[in-house]
Amino acid sequence: MQDLIFSLHSWPRAIVHIDADAFFASCEEAIHPELKGKPIVTGAERGIIACASYAAKAYGVERGIPIQEAKRRCPNLIVLPSDYETYSLFSRRMFSVLRHFTPQVEEYSIDEAFADITGMRRALNMSYEEIALAIREKILKEVGISVSVGLSLSKVLAKVASKYRKPGGVTFIPGREIAYFLKDLPVEKIWGIGPATSAYLHKLGVLTALEFARLPEHVVRKRLTKPGVEIWRELRGESVLPVVDGEKETYASISKTKTFSPPTNDPDYLYAHLLRNLESACIKARRYDLAAGGLVSFLKQQNFEIQAAETKLNRPSSYPLEISPFLREQFNYLYRPHNTYRATGVILIHLKPEEQVSYSLFEDPIRAEKTRLLYHAVDEINGKYGKHTLHLASSHLIEERGKGKRGEPTYRETTTLPGETKRKHIGLPLLHLKL
Repeated sequence: MQDLIFSLHSWPRAIVHIDADAFFASCEEAIHPELKGKPIVTGAERGIIACASYAAKAYGVERGIPIQEAKRRCPNLIVLPSDYETYSLFSRRMFSVLRHFTPQVEEYSIDEAFADITGMRRALNMSYEEIALAIREKILKEVGISVSVGLSLSKVLAKVASKYRKPGGVTFIPGREIAYFLKDLPVEKIWGIGPATSAYLHKLGVLTALEFARLPEHVVRKRLTKPGVEIWRELRGESVLPVVDGEKETYASISKTKTFSPPTNDPDYLYAHLLRNLESACIKARRYDLAAGGLVSFLKQQNFEIQAAETKLNRPSSYPLEISPFLREQFNYLYRPHNTYRATGVILIHLKPEEQVSYSLFEDPIRAEKTRLLYHAVDEINGKYGKHTLHLASSHLIEERGKGKRGEPTYRETTTLPGETKRKHIGLPLLHLKL
């Protein structure tokens, strides 16, 4: 017999979660119709599977396994380089379609989004279930990719619903059916429950999402932190995590990494990649008017071991010209000539709004202002001609020796339409048709 807490028959809130099915592979199928239904994967530039189509998954090919192993499992596997520029265009189009049904859309990742459709039945002259079905059909028709859709009373339950019937499914979880969908769901599969929390719940004898949802409130509040309590409430049909529409406006940290091949121990080339990481991170920080108070950099060896260093900056900044001396010191500390490296990374930490940054008595405010104006001009030029058109000289080795990609570049990367430059493409994916 179901608990009364799961017997809600109405829709106090109506939250939709859309999850694209094998997103990167679906994008490739949309622009290469001849690949539909074939076992394809992306990730040739990394040597590791980034995404596998469902036809490839049938052979046991999954994300994260080496391409050589994937080819052993599936000899007729089609391996493609990841075309992130094109995938982002499909992503924006998918979210644009979703906003035809409601303005309250949260872009959770490149291939996932939440939408609050509460109150939209009258405006759209459809039931909530019909709206969810219409979202899937419109994305399939206008974007050309398959998505799975979940509809329920909260974000956590909508996420459970969208995973229930993949690929291309639409699942509804009204209040009276919550227990049915939670009874066999392992607690570690709940969105927002990490390994530490799930291990702790196991120690309490809680193994499924339904057992978690049925815990008494005083036990949950005593045993778990605020996020755990919020997830418990969401599983019981109470919407407490809002759908936050619009782009993200602030960050606690910004990270940029680069994996390249073949691995190298060339110090100049490694530092060029680190500096390019820094330039990319600073571009994003300036876009959100943020300045970093600290810097973390790391080098990843061929055996996947990582060496990292952290430095506190003498003044918060988002300008590579000011931060690069700290990066050079970190690199000199981390680099070992006898090691071979396959990846670099930079993390800007302790971010704060630019207007809160002040100068000390020992700094040169005129020089700081000139640096600010310089990067204002750099951002304008890069915005017009493409990211990193202007860059520090120490990172120029990447332009001369390449980015260290595995495999062939994507067709879109090698194609320039009228009015485009090598670094600045218009937002238009190319459709491949045999005539």
